[in-house]
Amino acid sequence: MDDEIAELRNPFPSPPSHYTKYTTQNLKLLALLKERAGDEQEPSQHTVLNDQHDLPDWPLIQLEKPRVDWILDEKDAYYEVFGDRWFVKDKIPSLEELGGHQLYPSDPSIDRRPALQAVLRSVLVTYSSLMGSLLAPPPINPEIPPDWQHHVEWINVLSQNLMAAANDLRPIQAREHLETMMKRQLQLRREETRMIHEKCDSLSTKLAELRASIQASLTEPELKSTGPSKSRVDSASKQLNRIRTRQATYRKTMFLSGQSKYSHREKKHTFLDD
Repeated sequence: MDDEIAELRNPFPSPPSHYTKYTTQNLKLLALLKERAGDEQEPSQHTVLNDQHDLPDWPLIQLEKPRVDWILDEKDAYYEVFGDRWFVKDKIPSLEELGGHQLYPSDPSIDRRPALQAVLRSVLVTYSSLMGSLLAPPPINPEIPPDWQHHVEWINVLSQNLMAAANDLRPIQAREHLETMMKRQLQLRREETRMIHEKCDSLSTKLAELRASIQASLTEPELKSTGPSKSRVDSASKQLNRIRTRQATYRKTMFLSGQSKYSHREKKHTFLDD
């Protein structure tokens, strides 16, 4: 019961029980058996390895890897994993191989569109007949199946043909999708490359502007050195200082004269009040 609960809890299938046999000791015994037996077919491991200890009861040949060449030589090559059979060359079985009623040609080189269009028209006509048969009264004899049952069975067959034809187109659809995806990736790469080139061009323009500004800044000291001499600058600054000094003296004189007039008027008003 506990094993069943553990099996239900595990979402993956349990490995085969003989995986515990692949120990280091058993693999060494297998290599020694091959070395001593040589080309002998089905050697007795107890006879060949009589000097070894801890020989297993089961044959060591079970530890050999499966022969892939034997699998590929078969017509329908397959292998089994955890009890499931997998074919080496994956092939989608046709509806006819699965036991269904196939209404379109199995040969992929033949155009299937006329047959599939006929199947689609048959689906529409049968569906219309099914709607009419549902309005009919039930049959008197219960052993006779009603008409709607035949229509449903035929619609089921037609639907199976449409689904099988769509499944046959899966490889073509995958190929077209892969081609579209690769074209899209190529387009994105080209757009990214174009953006990188534009960015490089803009950076080159900025670098050229910076180079020009640096060259202009380097030529400014030369222009300053060719300007007016220092003596002329000193004389001009002295004249400017003289003008500023005269202006300050004139303002101070005007301020003092204004104060003296104001004080004389105050004295005159005081004398009259007295």
